[in-house]
Amino acid sequence: MGMNELTIDIPAEYQMHVFGQFDSFAKKIERTLHVTLIPRGDTVKILGEEGQAQKARSVLAQLTELARRGNEIREQNVDYTLSLAMEDQEDQVLEIDRDMICHTLQGKPIKPKTLGQKKYVDAIRQKMIVFGLGPAGTGKTYLAMAMAITAFKNNEVGRIILTRPAIEAGEKLGFLPGDLQSKIDPYLRPLYDALYQIMGAESFLKNSEKGLIEVAPLAYMRGRTLDNAFIILDEAQNTTPAQMKMFLTRIGFGSKVVITGDATQKDLPSGQVSGLDVAVNVVKNIDDISICHLTSRDVVRHPLVQRIVKAYEEYEAKAESKKSRGRDRRRK
Repeated sequence: MGMNELTIDIPAEYQMHVFGQFDSFAKKIERTLHVTLIPRGDTVKILGEEGQAQKARSVLAQLTELARRGNEIREQNVDYTLSLAMEDQEDQVLEIDRDMICHTLQGKPIKPKTLGQKKYVDAIRQKMIVFGLGPAGTGKTYLAMAMAITAFKNNEVGRIILTRPAIEAGEKLGFLPGDLQSKIDPYLRPLYDALYQIMGAESFLKNSEKGLIEVAPLAYMRGRTLDNAFIILDEAQNTTPAQMKMFLTRIGFGSKVVITGDATQKDLPSGQVSGLDVAVNVVKNIDDISICHLTSRDVVRHPLVQRIVKAYEEYEAKAESKKSRGRDRRRK
């Protein structure tokens, strides 16, 4: 195929955002799609094979529109738009961006950033119970928190309940000083952090004093019926089957539940079955329950985190394959 030349208009005020600092995003687009980008004023010339040049123009158009809408273009936006372009789905980028959940205290919009996150947010809107499963950095807890606060502010629920099992992450912390609240607060800190960022410390404390927002370890859920509440169970991979059954049977009328977890980061004692693994198999065919699987493609932290998660996925898949072959040989 011969070289093709296309052009696209990108106003100068957006070129800086779309091309990135020191043209780092433009260079990534050139490397990935094997094209050459030549800016001339408000016009960018694209040189490359026809199909690749078309993809590059589409990627630049999506990123320009994101910038025009006031979004800060990050490396993750560029990577994800390029990955969708490879599948001829880059037009989905703007569809995802239209889904506004709420704003942080500083006015920053909270939106899903990937197709997986968009499906997860839609499931929370439509279903009574949603399982959000996936690796670190996929926004499982943060998006659920944003949805909970939005539902609370819109009077769709009367209170928010945030809970997680209090299990050490591979460390023995011993006898922590202080009262009971001081002992459990470190386990619940990620939930507090998200609440403060979206709602603000003052608003959280005021609603907490009224009992409208509750952050508590999972053990506190026993014996309660949770009506008219938005309930988030975080780090559910660290529940036992008994704890998960207890939690799922607490849910009352008018409530919405999001259960998040990462099956690859269990902190349970060796040999202990995860309640999350059991629950997913038990309830997968029940109506009004959705199970959303997020992957390394949905990681929205630093791009290096995405590569780390992907590397671990490949390593664990190889280890499992090796283990499986060993079992097969022993059977023979």
